[in-house]
Amino acid sequence: MPFIVAGDLTVHYELTGPAGAPVVMFANSLGTNFHVWDRQAAFLSGRFRLLRYDKRGHGLTDCPPADPDLYTIDILADDALALIDALDIGSVHFCGLSIGGMIGQKLAAKAPERVRSLILCDTANRIGPPEIWDQRIAAIKANGLASITDAVLARWFTPQFLAEQRDEAQGCANMLTRTPVDGYIGCCLAIRNEENLPEEDAQIRCPTLVIVGDQDASTPPAAAQALAEAIHGARLEVIEDAGHIPTIEQPEQLNALLGDFLATPLKASTERGDAGLYDRGLAVRTAVLGAAHVERSRQRANDFDRDFQTFITRQAWGEIWTRPGLDRKTRSMLTIGFMVALGHEDELKLHIRATRNTGVSRDEVKEILLQAAIYAGVPAANTAFRLVREVYEEMDGEEGRAR
Repeated sequence: MPFIVAGDLTVHYELTGPAGAPVVMFANSLGTNFHVWDRQAAFLSGRFRLLRYDKRGHGLTDCPPADPDLYTIDILADDALALIDALDIGSVHFCGLSIGGMIGQKLAAKAPERVRSLILCDTANRIGPPEIWDQRIAAIKANGLASITDAVLARWFTPQFLAEQRDEAQGCANMLTRTPVDGYIGCCLAIRNEENLPEEDAQIRCPTLVIVGDQDASTPPAAAQALAEAIHGARLEVIEDAGHIPTIEQPEQLNALLGDFLATPLKASTERGDAGLYDRGLAVRTAVLGAAHVERSRQRANDFDRDFQTFITRQAWGEIWTRPGLDRKTRSMLTIGFMVALGHEDELKLHIRATRNTGVSRDEVKEILLQAAIYAGVPAANTAFRLVREVYEEMDGEEGRAR
Protein backbone atom coordinates (compact mmCIF):
# COMPACT_ATOMS: atom_id res chain seq x y z
CA MET A 1 0.00 0.00 0.00
CA PRO A 2 2.23 2.86 -1.24
CA PHE A 3 2.29 6.22 0.51
CA ILE A 4 4.53 9.21 -0.18
CA VAL A 5 4.98 12.68 1.25
CA ALA A 6 4.14 15.13 -1.54
CA GLY A 7 4.00 18.80 -0.64
CA ASP A 8 2.28 19.03 2.74
CA LEU A 9 0.36 15.74 2.43
CA THR A 10 0.96 12.05 2.90
CA VAL A 11 -0.62 10.72 -0.28
CA HIS A 12 -1.99 7.26 -0.97
CA TYR A 13 -1.19 6.29 -4.55
CA GLU A 14 -0.57 3.39 -6.90
CA LEU A 15 1.99 3.46 -9.71
CA THR A 16 2.00 0.43 -11.97
CA GLY A 17 3.08 -0.50 -15.47
CA PRO A 18 6.31 -0.78 -17.43
CA ALA A 19 9.11 1.61 -16.50
CA GLY A 20 9.74 4.14 -19.23
CA ALA A 21 6.22 3.93 -20.65
CA PRO A 22 4.16 7.14 -20.91
CA VAL A 23 2.47 7.96 -17.61
CA VAL A 24 -1.31 8.33 -17.39
CA MET A 25 -2.39 10.06 -14.18
CA PHE A 26 -5.96 9.63 -12.92
CA ALA A 27 -7.81 12.00 -10.57
CA ASN A 28 -11.03 10.75 -8.98
CA SER A 29 -14.38 12.43 -8.43
CA LEU A 30 -15.98 13.84 -5.29
CA GLY A 31 -16.78 11.15 -2.72
CA THR A 32 -14.74 8.39 -4.41
CA ASN A 33 -11.25 6.93 -4.13
CA PHE A 34 -8.84 5.86 -6.84
CA HIS A 35 -10.57 2.50 -7.25
CA VAL A 36 -13.17 4.31 -9.36
CA TRP A 37 -10.57 3.83 -12.14
CA ASP A 38 -10.03 0.06 -11.62
CA ARG A 39 -11.47 -1.01 -14.98
CA GLN A 40 -9.55 1.65 -16.87
CA ALA A 41 -6.28 0.67 -15.15
CA ALA A 42 -6.84 -2.98 -16.08
CA PHE A 43 -7.56 -2.03 -19.69
CA LEU A 44 -4.51 0.23 -20.13
CA SER A 45 -2.01 -1.89 -18.15
CA GLY A 46 0.98 -3.10 -20.13
CA ARG A 47 0.92 -0.16 -22.53
CA PHE A 48 1.19 2.74 -20.07
CA ARG A 49 2.54 3.52 -16.64
CA LEU A 50 -0.56 4.26 -14.56
CA LEU A 51 -0.62 6.66 -11.62
CA ARG A 52 -3.76 6.68 -9.47
CA TYR A 53 -4.05 8.56 -6.21
CA ASP A 54 -6.52 9.61 -3.55
CA LYS A 55 -6.85 13.37 -3.65
CA ARG A 56 -6.75 15.58 -0.55
CA GLY A 57 -9.39 14.56 1.99
CA HIS A 58 -10.31 11.33 0.20
CA GLY A 59 -9.43 7.66 0.55
CA LEU A 60 -6.30 7.13 2.61
CA THR A 61 -4.64 10.46 1.80
CA ASP A 62 -4.33 13.09 4.55
CA CYS A 63 -7.51 15.00 5.31
CA PRO A 64 -7.01 18.62 6.42
CA PRO A 65 -9.94 20.40 8.11
CA ALA A 66 -12.73 21.64 5.82
CA ASP A 67 -11.36 25.16 5.48
CA PRO A 68 -11.72 27.17 2.24
CA ASP A 69 -8.07 28.17 2.63
CA LEU A 70 -7.05 24.50 2.58
CA TYR A 71 -9.32 23.31 -0.24
CA THR A 72 -9.24 25.10 -3.59
CA ILE A 73 -8.93 23.75 -7.13
CA ASP A 74 -5.57 25.54 -7.28
CA ILE A 75 -4.36 23.71 -4.15
CA LEU A 76 -5.65 20.39 -5.49
CA ALA A 77 -3.73 20.98 -8.73
CA ASP A 78 -0.62 21.80 -6.69
CA ASP A 79 -1.14 18.51 -4.83
CA ALA A 80 -1.16 16.65 -8.15
CA LEU A 81 1.99 18.45 -9.28
CA ALA A 82 3.70 17.73 -5.94
CA LEU A 83 2.95 14.02 -6.39
CA ILE A 84 4.38 14.05 -9.92
CA ASP A 85 7.52 15.73 -8.56
CA ALA A 86 7.81 13.39 -5.57
CA LEU A 87 7.69 10.39 -7.91
CA ASP A 88 10.23 12.04 -10.25
CA ILE A 89 7.87 12.02 -13.25
CA GLY A 90 8.45 14.58 -15.95
CA SER A 91 5.04 14.86 -17.59
CA VAL A 92 1.77 12.95 -17.72
CA HIS A 93 -1.33 12.32 -19.72
CA PHE A 94 -3.90 13.57 -17.19
CA CYS A 95 -7.33 11.97 -16.92
CA GLY A 96 -9.78 13.52 -14.44
CA LEU A 97 -13.36 12.73 -13.48
CA SER A 98 -15.71 15.50 -12.25
CA ILE A 99 -13.66 17.53 -9.72
CA GLY A 100 -10.70 15.53 -11.02
CA GLY A 101 -11.35 17.11 -14.41
CA MET A 102 -11.34 20.56 -12.82
CA ILE A 103 -7.96 19.68 -11.30
CA GLY A 104 -6.74 18.66 -14.75
CA GLN A 105 -7.86 21.93 -16.32
CA LYS A 106 -6.09 23.94 -13.64
CA LEU A 107 -2.90 21.86 -13.91
CA ALA A 108 -2.78 22.11 -17.71
CA ALA A 109 -3.18 25.89 -17.50
CA LYS A 110 -0.63 26.55 -14.75
CA ALA A 111 1.99 23.88 -15.66
CA PRO A 112 1.50 23.17 -19.39
CA GLU A 113 4.89 21.52 -19.74
CA ARG A 114 3.83 18.79 -17.30
CA VAL A 115 0.60 17.80 -19.10
CA ARG A 116 1.09 15.99 -22.41
CA SER A 117 -2.60 15.51 -23.04
CA LEU A 118 -5.84 15.99 -21.14
CA ILE A 119 -8.89 13.75 -20.76
CA LEU A 120 -11.82 15.44 -19.02
CA CYS A 121 -14.60 13.07 -18.00
CA ASP A 122 -18.02 14.31 -16.88
CA THR A 123 -16.78 17.66 -15.72
CA ALA A 124 -17.06 21.36 -16.51
CA ASN A 125 -15.22 24.60 -15.87
CA ARG A 126 -17.95 25.57 -13.44
CA ILE A 127 -20.16 22.98 -11.74
CA GLY A 128 -23.48 24.19 -10.35
CA PRO A 129 -24.39 27.51 -8.75
CA PRO A 130 -22.88 28.21 -5.30
CA GLU A 131 -26.19 27.70 -3.48
CA ILE A 132 -26.28 24.04 -4.57
CA TRP A 133 -23.03 23.43 -2.70
CA ASP A 134 -24.16 25.47 0.28
CA GLN A 135 -27.28 23.31 0.56
CA ARG A 136 -25.27 20.10 0.29
CA ILE A 137 -22.75 21.22 2.89
CA ALA A 138 -25.55 22.18 5.29
CA ALA A 139 -27.24 18.78 4.86
CA ILE A 140 -23.99 16.92 5.55
CA LYS A 141 -23.23 18.99 8.63
CA ALA A 142 -26.72 18.36 9.96
CA ASN A 143 -27.18 14.68 9.12
CA GLY A 144 -23.95 13.22 7.74
CA LEU A 145 -23.02 11.86 4.32
CA ALA A 146 -25.59 9.07 4.57
CA SER A 147 -28.36 11.66 4.31
CA ILE A 148 -27.35 12.60 0.74
CA THR A 149 -26.41 9.13 -0.52
CA ASP A 150 -29.60 8.36 -2.47
CA ALA A 151 -29.59 11.75 -4.16
CA VAL A 152 -25.91 11.43 -5.08
CA LEU A 153 -26.30 7.91 -6.50
CA ALA A 154 -29.23 9.13 -8.59
CA ARG A 155 -26.89 11.66 -10.18
CA TRP A 156 -23.97 9.24 -10.51
CA PHE A 157 -25.89 6.51 -12.33
CA THR A 158 -28.90 5.94 -14.57
CA PRO A 159 -32.08 4.42 -13.12
CA GLN A 160 -31.45 1.23 -15.10
CA PHE A 161 -28.00 0.76 -13.56
CA LEU A 162 -29.31 1.33 -10.04
CA ALA A 163 -32.06 -1.22 -10.61
CA GLU A 164 -29.94 -3.87 -12.28
CA GLN A 165 -26.56 -3.47 -10.58
CA ARG A 166 -27.60 -3.23 -6.95
CA ASP A 167 -24.43 -4.80 -5.54
CA GLU A 168 -22.24 -2.37 -7.49
CA ALA A 169 -24.45 0.55 -6.45
CA GLN A 170 -24.22 -0.44 -2.79
CA GLY A 171 -20.45 -0.64 -3.05
CA CYS A 172 -20.38 2.87 -4.46
CA ALA A 173 -22.66 4.04 -1.63
CA ASN A 174 -20.16 2.57 0.84
CA MET A 175 -17.32 4.38 -0.91
CA LEU A 176 -19.23 7.65 -0.64
CA THR A 177 -20.28 7.37 3.02
CA ARG A 178 -16.80 6.33 4.13
CA THR A 179 -15.24 9.45 2.62
CA PRO A 180 -13.96 11.75 5.41
CA VAL A 181 -16.58 14.42 6.02
CA ASP A 182 -13.97 17.19 6.15
CA GLY A 183 -12.54 16.03 2.84
CA TYR A 184 -15.93 15.89 1.16
CA ILE A 185 -17.01 19.30 2.44
CA GLY A 186 -13.59 20.78 1.68
CA CYS A 187 -13.82 19.68 -1.96
CA CYS A 188 -17.38 21.02 -2.14
CA LEU A 189 -15.92 24.37 -1.09
CA ALA A 190 -13.23 24.07 -3.75
CA ILE A 191 -15.81 23.48 -6.48
CA ARG A 192 -18.11 26.20 -5.19
CA ASN A 193 -15.37 28.84 -5.00
CA GLU A 194 -13.60 28.17 -8.31
CA GLU A 195 -14.11 31.08 -10.71
CA ASN A 196 -11.10 31.20 -13.03
CA LEU A 197 -11.30 28.00 -15.09
CA PRO A 198 -13.33 29.47 -17.98
CA GLU A 199 -10.58 32.01 -18.64
CA GLU A 200 -7.77 29.53 -17.97
CA ASP A 201 -9.23 26.97 -20.37
CA ALA A 202 -8.43 29.38 -23.20
CA GLN A 203 -4.73 28.95 -22.32
CA ILE A 204 -4.73 25.16 -22.68
CA ARG A 205 -2.97 23.95 -25.82
CA CYS A 206 -2.38 20.24 -25.22
CA PRO A 207 -4.50 17.63 -27.04
CA THR A 208 -7.78 17.39 -25.10
CA LEU A 209 -10.63 14.91 -25.07
CA VAL A 210 -13.90 15.80 -23.31
CA ILE A 211 -16.18 12.87 -22.43
CA VAL A 212 -19.68 12.95 -20.94
CA GLY A 213 -22.48 10.49 -20.19
CA ASP A 214 -25.61 11.21 -22.15
CA GLN A 215 -27.68 11.13 -18.94
CA ASP A 216 -25.26 12.99 -16.69
CA ALA A 217 -27.36 15.28 -14.49
CA SER A 218 -24.40 16.84 -12.64
CA THR A 219 -22.37 17.98 -15.65
CA PRO A 220 -24.77 17.46 -18.58
CA PRO A 221 -23.77 17.20 -22.25
CA ALA A 222 -24.42 20.91 -22.74
CA ALA A 223 -21.81 21.72 -20.10
CA ALA A 224 -19.37 19.31 -21.73
CA GLN A 225 -19.98 20.96 -25.10
CA ALA A 226 -19.24 24.37 -23.59
CA LEU A 227 -16.06 22.98 -22.03
CA ALA A 228 -14.89 21.51 -25.33
CA GLU A 229 -15.54 24.83 -27.04
CA ALA A 230 -13.54 26.68 -24.37
CA ILE A 231 -10.39 24.60 -24.98
CA HIS A 232 -8.67 25.10 -28.31
CA GLY A 233 -9.04 22.01 -30.52
CA ALA A 234 -10.74 19.85 -27.87
CA ARG A 235 -12.80 16.88 -29.02
CA LEU A 236 -16.15 15.92 -27.45
CA GLU A 237 -17.44 12.35 -27.14
CA VAL A 238 -20.77 11.31 -25.57
CA ILE A 239 -21.18 7.92 -23.90
CA GLU A 240 -24.60 6.34 -24.28
CA ASP A 241 -26.66 5.08 -21.32
CA ALA A 242 -24.36 6.65 -18.72
CA GLY A 243 -24.72 9.08 -15.87
CA HIS A 244 -21.95 10.93 -14.07
CA ILE A 245 -19.61 7.97 -13.41
CA PRO A 246 -19.09 6.13 -16.71
CA THR A 247 -15.88 4.60 -15.33
CA ILE A 248 -18.18 2.16 -13.51
CA GLU A 249 -21.44 2.26 -15.48
CA GLN A 250 -20.07 2.04 -19.03
CA PRO A 251 -16.39 1.03 -18.71
CA GLU A 252 -16.15 -0.58 -22.15
CA GLN A 253 -17.31 2.55 -23.96
CA LEU A 254 -15.00 4.73 -21.88
CA ASN A 255 -12.04 2.38 -22.32
CA ALA A 256 -12.45 2.41 -26.08
CA LEU A 257 -12.32 6.21 -26.12
CA LEU A 258 -9.30 6.32 -23.80
CA GLY A 259 -7.42 3.70 -25.79
CA ASP A 260 -8.01 5.46 -29.08
CA PHE A 261 -7.06 8.88 -27.75
CA LEU A 262 -3.95 7.76 -25.87
CA ALA A 263 -2.73 5.66 -28.80
CA THR A 264 -2.37 8.87 -30.81
CA PRO A 265 -2.04 11.61 -28.16
CA LEU A 266 -0.83 14.17 -30.67
CA LYS A 267 -3.55 13.51 -33.23
CA ALA A 268 -5.38 16.70 -32.31
CA SER A 269 -2.16 18.66 -32.68
CA THR A 270 -1.43 17.11 -36.06
CA GLU A 271 -4.91 17.94 -37.29
CA ARG A 272 -4.20 21.56 -36.37
CA GLY A 273 -0.91 21.58 -38.29
CA ASP A 274 1.17 20.78 -35.16
CA ALA A 275 -0.11 23.96 -33.52
CA GLY A 276 -0.62 22.13 -30.24
CA LEU A 277 2.94 20.76 -30.26
CA TYR A 278 4.33 24.18 -31.10
CA ASP A 279 2.30 25.87 -28.36
CA ARG A 280 3.40 23.29 -25.82
CA GLY A 281 7.01 23.77 -26.90
CA LEU A 282 6.70 27.52 -26.67
CA ALA A 283 5.37 27.20 -23.12
CA VAL A 284 8.28 24.97 -22.05
CA ARG A 285 10.88 27.07 -23.86
CA THR A 286 9.54 30.16 -22.09
CA ALA A 287 9.50 28.43 -18.70
CA VAL A 288 13.15 27.29 -19.08
CA LEU A 289 14.82 30.17 -20.93
CA GLY A 290 12.61 33.01 -19.72
CA ALA A 291 9.96 35.07 -21.45
CA ALA A 292 12.33 37.93 -22.29
CA HIS A 293 14.77 35.69 -24.18
CA VAL A 294 12.02 33.89 -26.10
CA GLU A 295 10.35 37.15 -27.05
CA ARG A 296 13.67 38.58 -28.28
CA SER A 297 14.23 35.48 -30.41
CA ARG A 298 10.77 35.74 -31.92
CA GLN A 299 11.19 39.45 -32.68
CA ARG A 300 14.59 38.88 -34.31
CA ALA A 301 13.30 36.07 -36.52
CA ASN A 302 12.86 36.93 -40.20
CA ASP A 303 11.85 35.08 -43.33
CA PHE A 304 15.27 33.42 -43.48
CA ASP A 305 15.27 31.73 -40.05
CA ARG A 306 11.62 31.80 -38.91
CA ASP A 307 11.04 28.22 -40.03
CA PHE A 308 14.08 27.11 -38.04
CA GLN A 309 12.80 28.85 -34.90
CA THR A 310 9.46 27.10 -35.34
CA PHE A 311 11.22 23.77 -35.86
CA ILE A 312 13.29 23.90 -32.67
CA THR A 313 10.34 25.15 -30.63
CA ARG A 314 8.17 22.30 -31.85
CA GLN A 315 10.69 19.45 -31.89
CA ALA A 316 13.26 20.28 -29.20
CA TRP A 317 10.98 21.96 -26.68
CA GLY A 318 7.57 20.54 -27.55
CA GLU A 319 8.65 16.96 -28.20
CA ILE A 320 11.91 16.20 -26.35
CA TRP A 321 11.84 18.48 -23.29
CA THR A 322 8.33 17.25 -22.41
CA ARG A 323 9.05 13.51 -22.61
CA PRO A 324 8.26 11.73 -19.32
CA GLY A 325 11.53 9.81 -18.98
CA LEU A 326 13.57 12.69 -17.50
CA ASP A 327 12.56 15.66 -15.41
CA ARG A 328 13.35 19.21 -16.47
CA LYS A 329 16.26 19.64 -14.06
CA THR A 330 17.99 16.51 -15.37
CA ARG A 331 17.53 17.66 -18.96
CA SER A 332 19.01 21.02 -18.02
CA MET A 333 22.09 19.38 -16.47
CA LEU A 334 22.60 17.11 -19.47
CA THR A 335 22.29 20.05 -21.86
CA ILE A 336 24.96 21.99 -19.96
CA GLY A 337 27.30 19.01 -20.18
CA PHE A 338 26.70 18.61 -23.92
CA MET A 339 27.34 22.31 -24.55
CA VAL A 340 30.65 22.10 -22.68
CA ALA A 341 31.76 19.00 -24.57
CA LEU A 342 30.81 20.43 -27.96
CA GLY A 343 32.25 23.87 -27.30
CA HIS A 344 28.98 25.68 -27.96
CA GLU A 345 29.75 28.76 -25.90
CA ASP A 346 26.67 30.87 -26.60
CA GLU A 347 24.34 27.95 -25.88
CA LEU A 348 26.27 27.14 -22.70
CA LYS A 349 25.79 30.69 -21.40
CA LEU A 350 22.12 30.57 -22.33
CA HIS A 351 21.55 27.37 -20.39
CA ILE A 352 23.52 28.57 -17.39
CA ARG A 353 21.14 31.52 -17.20
CA ALA A 354 18.27 29.06 -17.49
CA THR A 355 19.32 27.38 -14.24
CA ARG A 356 17.38 30.16 -12.51
CA ASN A 357 14.28 28.37 -13.78
CA THR A 358 15.37 24.72 -13.85
CA GLY A 359 16.69 24.53 -10.29
CA VAL A 360 20.24 23.42 -11.11
CA SER A 361 22.49 24.79 -8.36
CA ARG A 362 25.93 26.31 -8.80
CA ASP A 363 27.47 23.40 -6.94
CA GLU A 364 25.81 21.02 -9.38
CA VAL A 365 27.11 23.04 -12.33
CA LYS A 366 30.61 22.86 -10.86
CA GLU A 367 30.34 19.07 -10.70
CA ILE A 368 29.19 18.95 -14.31
CA LEU A 369 32.22 20.96 -15.41
CA LEU A 370 34.59 18.76 -13.39
CA GLN A 371 33.03 15.69 -15.00
CA ALA A 372 33.49 17.32 -18.39
CA ALA A 373 37.17 17.91 -17.64
CA ILE A 374 37.67 14.14 -17.53
CA TYR A 375 35.45 13.06 -20.40
CA ALA A 376 35.46 16.10 -22.71
CA GLY A 377 38.96 17.41 -22.00
CA VAL A 378 40.59 19.97 -19.75
CA PRO A 379 40.67 22.77 -22.38
CA ALA A 380 36.91 22.50 -22.88
CA ALA A 381 36.29 22.55 -19.14
CA ASN A 382 38.71 25.43 -18.64
CA THR A 383 36.83 27.55 -21.17
CA ALA A 384 33.54 26.52 -19.61
CA PHE A 385 34.64 27.52 -16.09
CA ARG A 386 35.60 30.96 -17.40
CA LEU A 387 32.32 31.46 -19.27
CA VAL A 388 30.15 30.18 -16.45
CA ARG A 389 31.91 32.39 -13.90
CA GLU A 390 31.28 35.41 -16.15
CA VAL A 391 27.59 34.52 -16.47
CA TYR A 392 27.21 34.09 -12.71
CA GLU A 393 28.85 37.49 -12.13
CA GLU A 394 26.39 39.06 -14.59
CA MET A 395 23.46 37.33 -12.90
CA ASP A 396 24.60 38.46 -9.46
CA GLY A 397 24.87 42.03 -10.74
CA GLU A 398 21.39 41.89 -12.21
CA GLU A 399 19.94 40.56 -8.96
CA GLY A 400 21.74 43.25 -6.99
CA ARG A 401 20.32 45.98 -9.20
CA ALA A 402 16.86 44.46 -8.90
CA ARG A 403 17.06 44.71 -5.12
